[in-house]
Amino acid sequence: MPAADEQQLISRAREGSQEAFRVLVERHMKHAYNVAFGFVGNHEDAAEVAQEAFFRAHRALPSFREEAGFGTWLHRIVMNLAMNQVKKNRARAEREVDAGHPEALGAASEPENARREDLGEQIERALHELPTLQRAVVILRHVDGLSTKQVSRILRCTEGTVKTHLFRGLRKMREKLDYLQEDLT
Repeated sequence: MPAADEQQLISRAREGSQEAFRVLVERHMKHAYNVAFGFVGNHEDAAEVAQEAFFRAHRALPSFREEAGFGTWLHRIVMNLAMNQVKKNRARAEREVDAGHPEALGAASEPENARREDLGEQIERALHELPTLQRAVVILRHVDGLSTKQVSRILRCTEGTVKTHLFRGLRKMREKLDYLQEDLT
């Protein structure tokens, strides 16, 4: 979408045009949802995170400085909310395990179950087991296809830091998925 068109929509939305903000939402909803889903791993939480991100973006629109594009700014909001949701989900699962419900963590580590799942599910599980920052970098770089420079702007860190987290995250995923290679040979 042309930058001038987007800036015009932002200006109109700042002036109170609900229609202009609706168009921004329509243009960015799929991407916001996909980013959220990449972190939280389930549709219900992803939809909730994306919706909350747009609510917060609407509320903060007057303070949007336009140093980066609207999409980059929104992406950052979605990521922060998604990472918070992941923390909440982990805490809830730990409380359930502590309360005597060990099935809350699932039996995903059992080799028999792992063989029956399809490759995509196994990769997704390995991705979600990464530390938050490594997972963010891998998702942004390889799932969303952003450049290292774009990822560094979104995460507000150097490109070197992005490369380090990407290398470490991919190495951990490779180690976790190494058994797939053995199954194929």
